[in-house]
Amino acid sequence: MSNTMWGGRFASGPGVVMEAINTSIDIDRHLYRQDIAASKAHAAMLAKQGIITAEDARKIAEGLDAILSEIEAGTFSFKRALEDIHMNVEGRLAELIGEAAGRLHTARSRNDQVATDFRLWLREEIDAIDAALATFQRTLAAKALAHAGTIMPGLTHLQPAQPITFGHHLLAYVEMAARDRGRFADARKRLNESPLGACALAGTSFPIDRDATAEALGFDRPMANSIDAVSDRDFVMETLAAAAITAVHLSRLADEIVIWSSPLVGFVRLSDAFTTGSSIMPQKRNPDAAELVRAKSGRIIGALEAMLIVMKGLPLAYAKDLQEDKAGAMDAFAALALAVAAMTGMVADLTPDVARMKKAAGAGYATATDLADWLVRTLGLPFRQAHRITGRIVAAAEEAGLPLHRMPLARLREIEPRIGEDVFSVLSVEKSVKSRTSFGGTAPKNVRAQARKWLRRLEVEKS
Repeated sequence: MSNTMWGGRFASGPGVVMEAINTSIDIDRHLYRQDIAASKAHAAMLAKQGIITAEDARKIAEGLDAILSEIEAGTFSFKRALEDIHMNVEGRLAELIGEAAGRLHTARSRNDQVATDFRLWLREEIDAIDAALATFQRTLAAKALAHAGTIMPGLTHLQPAQPITFGHHLLAYVEMAARDRGRFADARKRLNESPLGACALAGTSFPIDRDATAEALGFDRPMANSIDAVSDRDFVMETLAAAAITAVHLSRLADEIVIWSSPLVGFVRLSDAFTTGSSIMPQKRNPDAAELVRAKSGRIIGALEAMLIVMKGLPLAYAKDLQEDKAGAMDAFAALALAVAAMTGMVADLTPDVARMKKAAGAGYATATDLADWLVRTLGLPFRQAHRITGRIVAAAEEAGLPLHRMPLARLREIEPRIGEDVFSVLSVEKSVKSRTSFGGTAPKNVRAQARKWLRRLEVEKS
């Protein structure tokens, strides 16, 4: 038999395969709270505008509240034959309150319903991710403050470059997370317009008040074009883009934790809370949480790509392709929330091996740039000339098997006769990081100031 919610034109119901591909209730059932909230706002507006009676609006509101309670209690029966959350709710409403339920769908369509519900859902997800990222930042900044003076190797090309501090390294991720939060905030501003009342694509002849429903649902305004309101999903694409970039940032830190925690490197140790063992090798302590965060970035990036591909060939206005907008996004946000939580936990949990980090910081002649800078500053050499002289000194030190700060002064003077005893004041890793006092530099006093600034700022946000 045909679907009683839309089947007036149809003599029989859809085939088994058609029903299977057409139904979306397994996914959009997660929008039940948003769908019920939007329906209550719509019914209240219809009554205020005299389109339905106040009594019908009261029955609808009470029925919707009852349905919400049933869903949250786990007693609601979702029916695949009713396709989606909208028709499941309306079908149950008809069972509860009778004919009045049929008036709820006046001056709206499932097209504007789903666009409204999804915007409401994404808005909540953005707020939750923002709060989680703020906690991540606080955890990073606190660890950075504790290790503002902990020296470690700074790398380029994964090779020793210059000594930095562990705190400075962690603060880089605080800055990345701040930009991530900014992208989500921007996306939230743009998505916070209401499609409700756009109907199928052309608006309605009923005297509805779209400003009233927008305000009731916390939107800034109704969308200005009814076609755009029902047919575009740039709010999903933009939010997924922000999620993908965030996931990439998390993945980079996760990868570093994998490297740092290897016994071959041994910079940090994770406790049992964030590691697993092996079924065959008793000695193993695997950083599986970090590895899984690294992998989840692929799922999140994939959701963005899938959404872009769904949208790229769609003519205006609505097409059923848009039913594929939710599954990937819901999966992506679940994965991102878990990844942020895991990274926050690992940052709090990890313990740096301070001595090993410091020893590694001096490897690979990492203070060579300090030597070149000394030649420029003290002898007045052009930097390119100082660079060449330093390169010769590094080659000599490498041949002698000595670190720069252990090279005999006489040997240094064979290469550049004007080098004085005070050159050794810049060749230790401690002196190197202490000297990097430029704004944004790695000097411990800079790191302490920046970490404290972030902790103050995040505390103000929290309050």
